Amino acid sequence: MMNFFLLSLNYSPELTGIGKYNGEMCPELVNRSINVSAIVAPPYYPEWQVKSGFSPYTFTTESIDGVKVIRCPLFVPKQVTTLKRIVHLISFAATSSIALLSQVFKRPGVIMLVQPTLFCAPFALLFAKLTGAKSVMHIQDYEVDALFGLGMMGDGVVSRIAKSIERFLMRRFDAISTISYSMIENAKAKGVDPDCIIHFPNWSDIDFVTPQTDGDQLKAEWGFTANDKIILYAGNIGNKQGLEIVLDAAKHFASQHNIKFVFVGAGAYVDTLKANAESLALDNVFFKPLQPWARVPEMLALADIHLVVQKKGAADAVLPSKLTNILSAGGHAIVTAEAHTELGQIVAKYPGIYDCVEPENTAAFINGLTHLLSRDLSSHSTVARQFAEQFLDKQQIIDKFVADIKVLVNSDKH
Repeated sequence: MMNFFLLSLNYSPELTGIGKYNGEMCPELVNRSINVSAIVAPPYYPEWQVKSGFSPYTFTTESIDGVKVIRCPLFVPKQVTTLKRIVHLISFAATSSIALLSQVFKRPGVIMLVQPTLFCAPFALLFAKLTGAKSVMHIQDYEVDALFGLGMMGDGVVSRIAKSIERFLMRRFDAISTISYSMIENAKAKGVDPDCIIHFPNWSDIDFVTPQTDGDQLKAEWGFTANDKIILYAGNIGNKQGLEIVLDAAKHFASQHNIKFVFVGAGAYVDTLKANAESLALDNVFFKPLQPWARVPEMLALADIHLVVQKKGAADAVLPSKLTNILSAGGHAIVTAEAHTELGQIVAKYPGIYDCVEPENTAAFINGLTHLLSRDLSSHSTVARQFAEQFLDKQQIIDKFVADIKVLVNSDKH
């Protein structure tokens, strides 16, 4: 039986993003007769606060759905700044290295590091060297590209050094996997051998998230009427999204009392966004907490329009995971992405899958909403649902990944 080690900041019971995907992937690998150990942090995302019942200060080990989960201490800042985020990432790299060292005699077949965080890469590579394991870096976010592409740290000498280190480390893994074709092209541009790249996209549970779900009960619970048009943003509420544009749109539509803007989620920017909405006296903007997975299909179903909002420079460094479930639900969505990005290319190839508008362009965003609101939104998007059925099925994606990993393990590459 293959021993598979996952090294990642995020894991279940986190409800969104990388933690959710890791928490779904690992038990599926166990179901396919793979012995899985996950070296992770305590759950803290997207609230940036360690969940009740978990400690940021101690190592703990538990078994979850057949997966051995080793949780490592880490620093979680109360106020997220660039410097504190870097310290946060370094703290996990240090403590996870200790946890990895304790597993050095377990004869691993594969160690898979999820980026972020790149800070873990040196010890992951050393661990693979010491144990003979095949090393895989799975890129959910190009954190260096996101950091500098979003202007968080400028674009000078530090940027060039960071990108050089990233390229150096990536080329030393036996395989690089990532979630989109544009991110694959980015890996090639960073010098990765195309034969060493695995396409491992994010997925949806297409049998659970379907267009047939009724969201009326949850809509009523949240105090909305049957005639209200719900414009929904669900997921991480962080700085990289550029969500001020949604407040600008809410102000524009304030006189149309049946149009409601709903944020569902948590994150480092949520308090700022709430304060901004309050200062603008927007009574058509509502904030709700993250919903348990069991109610996500209802939440998706109550929305007339879904929002996938990002700043310029993020769309190919960070492919939004929330989009998979929107497509599976057959939702009508507005996505802020430039035409040359993968999100822009998808809408060009599959017209009607969602509406694409220029990022950080308030006028274009409002025009996109106006256009979509003028259409009949009572039935689901067949293009979106068909895309999900063809490309986003969880079982098919994980089956292919397992096949790719077995080929890697049986190869003589090192």
